[in-house]
Amino acid sequence: MSPSRPLLKPLAACCGALTLGTTLTACGGASTADPNAKEITVYSADGLKSEKGDGFYDTVFKDFEKKTGIKVNYVESGSGAAVQRLVRERANTKADVIVTLPPFIQQADGKGLLDTYRPKGSDQVAAADKDPAGRWTSIVNNYFCFIYNKKELKQAPATWQDLLDTTYKNKLQYSTPGVAGDGTAVLIKALHDFGGQGPAMNFLKKLQANNVGPSSSTGQLAPKTDKGELLVANGDVQMNYANMKSMPNQGIFFPAAEPGAKPTTFALPYAAGLVKNAPHRANAKKFLDHLLSTPVQRQVSSVGGGFTSRKDVKPTDPHATELAKIMNGVDVFHPDWNDIDKNLDTYVDAWRAATGG
Repeated sequence: MSPSRPLLKPLAACCGALTLGTTLTACGGASTADPNAKEITVYSADGLKSEKGDGFYDTVFKDFEKKTGIKVNYVESGSGAAVQRLVRERANTKADVIVTLPPFIQQADGKGLLDTYRPKGSDQVAAADKDPAGRWTSIVNNYFCFIYNKKELKQAPATWQDLLDTTYKNKLQYSTPGVAGDGTAVLIKALHDFGGQGPAMNFLKKLQANNVGPSSSTGQLAPKTDKGELLVANGDVQMNYANMKSMPNQGIFFPAAEPGAKPTTFALPYAAGLVKNAPHRANAKKFLDHLLSTPVQRQVSSVGGGFTSRKDVKPTDPHATELAKIMNGVDVFHPDWNDIDKNLDTYVDAWRAATGG
C-alpha cells in the first residue's frame, strides 16, 4: 500500500492454521519434500497477513514469487503453537522458516529448532533485535499495547489500577500467557511495572474479577473491542494500528504502573529464523534475505503498519509518522529475554495459580 492509498489494512486475526499453496506433507516417517522444489513453507504468528489479501505478507509473498519463482506455503498460528508444531515435527521437518514473537523465538532456539543464518542486511539490525549467534533476526519491529473502545470510553485507562474498576466487569480480556505472544507480553509488562513476580501475580489475581476468560489468539480480541463487546483488551501496536481502518472504534494505550508514572511498553518484534533441517534450505535463505531487503523494509510501515528492523531505513510515509506519534512519551523498557526464556514456565505456572487460568 503506497502512502497515497487509504490508510491501514486489516490484518489476519485468526488463530488456527491457514495454508496457502501446496498441501503440507503428513506427519510421520521420512520427509517426501523435494529439496529442489520452487517452494518454501513458513510457520508464522498472526498479525502480518490480511484477510482481504492486501497485507504485508500478501505483498511480500507475491513479490518474492515474482522475483524468484518460489511459492510460499503459509501456516498461521499463535506464537507458542508455531514452536510446538516444530517440536512435534522434529523427526520430519515441514517448515523452512519460522516467524514468531519473543520469548518464543528464544524458546525455539533453546530447543535446537533453529539453524544459523545471517540474512543480507542483518548487519543493519540492532544487536538487541537479533541473536548474536545468528539463529534469528527481527524482520518487523513492534511494541506491546492495550486497546480500548473509543466510542464507549471518553478516555483510555491511565494505569493498571484503573482496570480494576467495575466498569470493566466482563468487558476486559487478554490472551493467554504461554500460548499467545501478546498474552505472554501482558505477563512481562506486569512483572516489570509491579517490580517482580509476587506483586504482579497479586494484581493479576484481582484483575481476574473483570476478565472474560482465556483466549488463544490476541487478534480475535480487536473486533470484539471495536464492537463494544469488550472495553479493553491486549494487543500490539502493529496489528492494532493496521486494522484501525476496518475497526475505527479501537484506540491504543499503554497503562502506567501507578498514577503520575509514565506509560510503559517494550519491543515485541516479529523475529524470523531458518528452521533446522529445512527441506528447502536454499530457498529459505533467499526468502530471509528478501524480508530484510531495503524495499521490503520500507513496506513494513507503508503496508504493514509496523516499524522497520533496519537502522538505515528511515520511512517517511504517513503510517510511519502516525506510529511515531503513538509511541511519543511512552517509556520503552528492555526485558531480559534470557531470563524470561529460562523462567517462562515458572512465570506462567504462577499466573495460572493466581488466576485459575
